Amino acid sequence: MTADIVWEIPNPLSTLDVRLDADTITTVRRHGNPSGTRILVSHGSGFAADLYYPFWSLLANDYDLMVYDLRNHGWNSVGTRRDHNIPTLVCDHDIILESIERTYGSKPTIGIFHSLTSIVAILSCNKIYSALVLFDPPLAKHDMSQTELLEAAALMAAKIRQREDHFKSREEFVEFLKFHPSFKGVSPGVHELMALTTLRGSESGNGYELRCPREYEAQLMEYGRSFFPLLDLDLIACPKKIIGADPTLPHSYLPTLDQRSAYEVDYDFIPETTHLLQLEKPEECVAVTREFLERHDLA
Repeated sequence: MTADIVWEIPNPLSTLDVRLDADTITTVRRHGNPSGTRILVSHGSGFAADLYYPFWSLLANDYDLMVYDLRNHGWNSVGTRRDHNIPTLVCDHDIILESIERTYGSKPTIGIFHSLTSIVAILSCNKIYSALVLFDPPLAKHDMSQTELLEAAALMAAKIRQREDHFKSREEFVEFLKFHPSFKGVSPGVHELMALTTLRGSESGNGYELRCPREYEAQLMEYGRSFFPLLDLDLIACPKKIIGADPTLPHSYLPTLDQRSAYEVDYDFIPETTHLLQLEKPEECVAVTREFLERHDLA
């Protein structure tokens, strides 16, 4: 990759508008190879599915990709803050899966999720997956107490509320990202891609604002922490792969993996990456993903 790379997301093969409730619609975009095994792709809190294009584009030749945003993210308009919570997102997830099957038919389906959407997939009642690949899910370390977990989530929520959320231009946002420690390791062109996929024109007509309002994201972190202890990987019957950040590096997010689970699930990590590993080393993330899927005859 070169320093001046520009990521251009192609038009989807087709789109599917899924009504989540009376006021909310999300648009599923179909990319890739329609004859391949189906893969559902979504994103972490505050981001957008199109931001992960450097990752999921590497699967497009072989897989039937269904790419979608969580409510209040990405392509979607902003709804009520009251409905921005884990139970609603889990319900949305099941509606989206059912709509995809109803529209495009049933076939082997893989879920590839990051962080927040990993939580949603684990808690979902819909068990149609042939396999799940979960990138850096916020599973507490085995030696972390409930109090420590809640305090960590509260601290993160407070940091989110302090985040800058209005920018004069996309270029200003890009410069902000280049100096932000959390984004220093992303691949070339990702800063610009993030400006295109996570900002929208301000309602005031003056500059740009985050597509997912910071207060929504903070609320999800603050109240979603109650669900972290319920994340039981034993609930998932299908093959599952957890791909984590480099465990030797400090994380800016909640601790990643209960190490006891490393013996119960297929666990790997990408060296010299953080919580944003799919945006930092997409080729390596895809290579580990493909090895897992090929091993389970899902290539």
